[in-house]
Amino acid sequence: MSRRADIWVLDDDEAIRFVLQRALSKRGYNVECFDTVTAVGDALRHGHPQAILTDIRLPDADGLSVVDMLERLAIEIPVIAMTAYSDLDQAVSAFQKGVFEYLPKPFDLDQVISVVDRAVAKKDILEQPPAEPGGSQLLGESPAMQEVFRTIGRLSRSDISVLITGETGSGKEVVARVLHQHSPRATGPFVAINTAAIPAELLESELFGHEKGSFTGAHSRRVGRFEEAARGTLFLDEIGDMPLALQTRLLRVLAEGDYYRVGGRDLLQADVRVIAATHQDLEQKVRDGQFREDLYHRLNVIRIALPPLRERTADIGMLARRFLLRVAVELGLEEKRLRPETIRVLEAYDWPGNVRQLLNLCRQLCVMAPGDQIFPADLPVELFGSRTPAQAEAAWSESLRQWARRELASGGTDLFGRAQEELERVLIDCALDQTGGQRQKAAELLGLGRNTLTRKLQKFDSEDNDEASMRTQAAGGT
Repeated sequence: MSRRADIWVLDDDEAIRFVLQRALSKRGYNVECFDTVTAVGDALRHGHPQAILTDIRLPDADGLSVVDMLERLAIEIPVIAMTAYSDLDQAVSAFQKGVFEYLPKPFDLDQVISVVDRAVAKKDILEQPPAEPGGSQLLGESPAMQEVFRTIGRLSRSDISVLITGETGSGKEVVARVLHQHSPRATGPFVAINTAAIPAELLESELFGHEKGSFTGAHSRRVGRFEEAARGTLFLDEIGDMPLALQTRLLRVLAEGDYYRVGGRDLLQADVRVIAATHQDLEQKVRDGQFREDLYHRLNVIRIALPPLRERTADIGMLARRFLLRVAVELGLEEKRLRPETIRVLEAYDWPGNVRQLLNLCRQLCVMAPGDQIFPADLPVELFGSRTPAQAEAAWSESLRQWARRELASGGTDLFGRAQEELERVLIDCALDQTGGQRQKAAELLGLGRNTLTRKLQKFDSEDNDEASMRTQAAGGT
């Protein structure tokens, strides 16, 4: 653990306090024990822990009253309730009170430690500055991302126009939000609009607003995004899809700094910083006559080129760990951890959906992975579809390794014989499929003699018939 977090244990049973203090201290936590709710209330005047474990039945008060106490003091601390008298009503009551987790006694110490780890992680996130809606922290150790960070740093005292380029899902809006947060306009609003998601006939009104009666359906005045973003930042996503006619009007706003609402007569001032983004090649669109060259130069004062995720593989493990933690806290689930071999598989994938695809995968794994550790076998099949042969072979080797470890851990025997037989079955089936059932050609592909292949097939048929017979007898016996 990177730091020693403070954990408070509230229980009137001295043995329970001793066991929890010893286990959590070994985990790296600073543990302080109490035997009454009153003692916890007194201690809160002098400091706050990262999490509190409390028994429910205590001599002086209900342990859940700690939650009420924290609420009165406006302190956000995860509370883990423990009780030897567990029933449905009590569990429901505990969660309605707002406890982080509910543990019936006797409990498993590994489970307690896991719950405390999650509670501390949640506390860490609660203490972070609030993120913009839909945003997330920009992460990366790769040289390409370090260059992005340096550019953002250089722009921190400026509100100059910026063009962000990169593939879909690479994090262009995240960069735009970070640029806003580190600019002189940080106290103003950040307003985002995806120009590709709005019909062309409505986009002008969406950007500049309209007056009542200016067109059919305009039943009242509407404020546009330029007005909403006053003294802040306007983010124009997928600017390459903006119609040419509207490009002309946008250019005038950027050049002159003023505009009219649709159907309006009052000249309005555009006090915004414009950040644009696109996944398209705007220079090519200029050459093709699909994007105004003068608008391109107005937007492209400073360009930030975001690399696709496949070109920043050094960041994949870091991003995945952050996403898994974030999703676990959002959904109130146990945090899942990536095995080193799983990270290697993720690094070998080409990520056509970039960072957004990685985030969605982490959401899926957080819910669906069976254990607290994520093995390569837990990854969805589609991640193996776009690998080079060498990458696919490495992923297959990792899956075999995990199978062997699980079998050995559960007392399995004859692993070599079982694995070899399954390997032979798979290879022979594939070779026969490839040759349309021609045994001679299949044997040549496998490097076997025809007689050897025939003997193995006869053996497999015999084993399959024996297994089918046993299943029939078992079914008849029931």
